Amino acid sequence: MTPDENEGDEYPVENTAERAVEARAGEDAARPATQPVAQPATQPVAQPAGRTADRAPSHPEQRPPTLLRVLLERLNWAKFAVFDVQFSLAARRAAKEYGNSRVGNVSVSRITFKRWLAGTQSPQGDAATVLAYMLGVEVDLLLQRVPSREVVPARLPHGSSLATARSMDALWSSSSLSPSEAAAGTGGLWYLDGLRIFDGTAVPAQMYEATSQDDVVSIAVEENPHLRAFVQPARRALLIASLGGSGGEGLFVLDSARARYQLDADPRGTLPIPKPYRLDDLTFGIVWAMLNLEDSLLADDHILDSERRELESHLAMPRSAVARSAVPELSRVGAAWLGSYFCALHIERHLGDVTEPPFFWTREQTGEEGAAWLFFRHKHEHLARAMARRTDTSQRPGHAFCIPERSVKESEPYERILLFLAVALMEMHGLAVWVCAEEEYSQIDEFVLAPDDRVIVANWLRSDGIWRVGITDQRSQVRTYTQAIDHARAHSVIDGPTSAHRLRALADYLAIDWPWLLRRCQELGAYGSSGMLRPRSRLLSMDQLDEVLRFVGELDPK
Repeated sequence: MTPDENEGDEYPVENTAERAVEARAGEDAARPATQPVAQPATQPVAQPAGRTADRAPSHPEQRPPTLLRVLLERLNWAKFAVFDVQFSLAARRAAKEYGNSRVGNVSVSRITFKRWLAGTQSPQGDAATVLAYMLGVEVDLLLQRVPSREVVPARLPHGSSLATARSMDALWSSSSLSPSEAAAGTGGLWYLDGLRIFDGTAVPAQMYEATSQDDVVSIAVEENPHLRAFVQPARRALLIASLGGSGGEGLFVLDSARARYQLDADPRGTLPIPKPYRLDDLTFGIVWAMLNLEDSLLADDHILDSERRELESHLAMPRSAVARSAVPELSRVGAAWLGSYFCALHIERHLGDVTEPPFFWTREQTGEEGAAWLFFRHKHEHLARAMARRTDTSQRPGHAFCIPERSVKESEPYERILLFLAVALMEMHGLAVWVCAEEEYSQIDEFVLAPDDRVIVANWLRSDGIWRVGITDQRSQVRTYTQAIDHARAHSVIDGPTSAHRLRALADYLAIDWPWLLRRCQELGAYGSSGMLRPRSRLLSMDQLDEVLRFVGELDPK
């Protein structure tokens, strides 16, 4: 609707409250003197046999609000004084945009405004034009009734709890937490930014005050109404419990799915959260990596399923490369998963029936890159199949990394912990890990050196495309890759006779507090990380993460 179409409108705009009062007075005068004024019924309405009224008969059933009222309340414009200002501003903007100065002079009386909100009077003429321009919704829709839902507001967290939440953003650069709801019923939000591979994500998160009780922190029963409303939707969400209100310290995190199960099992009880789920560099790294990987893979699920069905033609070729532009709709994580998945298939196909242990070289230098080993289900299966090839268990295959000091210095502690756990996963499965630090080795292809003097190249990480794979038995090329393995083994910065020695050296190289790490891995491994964060994507698993946490937790702290 445009202003020009309204020139002949027979419904004039009410510009003053007096005009509305006069109109109402005229209506009253037109009513016959003998006509009674309607009064509420004093007798209950008859009910069918066997039923009782849902509410007291003297109270009429409340009608759902109009869309206009809902929108204005969300904008905090439902008070006439505020609405009047916003309406006048919108009228001037509309007049300028439509080239009709008359529209800029439109105003609305308080009584008319109330009738609009109640849905008993429809905006007409220029007023309708301005209102539609102001809210971006046609007037006939604004006057329609909309379903309403009960909103349970959350309690405002204690000041010290909010301060602790804000400090997390300073501690972890990829975190931005708004732990309390901006509007009743909306919940807070936790932004988790990606760095090099992750796309970044955001998860609903709500903070609650808790008290410390033995090995758990407990959210009080009084919070259950809001807790139930917050965890009921099937979407991923996190509960963050704080001890700030009770004089304690720390924030503790729990998956909403786990909370929903516990509330259903004990509707009248407190909600306990294990103390090992305390947010620190270990648990934040897990939450950050898992949610980033999962949200991107869920967004790409249909595309990845379709692309995976088309891989056989590429696997039949000894050399293959796919550009990133071939599947532009994939997220960065989705492209990484597809590349990693294809490379694992390529390696296994060309290893054939090899029973002697091969040597592996992979390109992970940061926790973001190493997270694939901790969470990608196909990586776990690939690792298990590779180790199952051994006929002589006394022979340990080797796995080499190049992790330059620059990468260590540029990574935050939670990322370095993720990288440590990825290396510990290799050691747990029987691989001896070597780490060289020379920068010039960081660009070497990801490859497997087979015992029959063949090299299987399988690049997906820090690659221009989704993958680039090949196989060669040319002596000059095999010699180059063999020298890289020999260098890593001879100059490893984590050299040691056992897994414990090598992992202790790795923790020192990555500047991770060894006793603290072992204690936290032991605590979290005992409870299992899946209670804190349950996977939703079929492409991910936390089983190996829990195993490696227990493996590290059992190492000697000395």
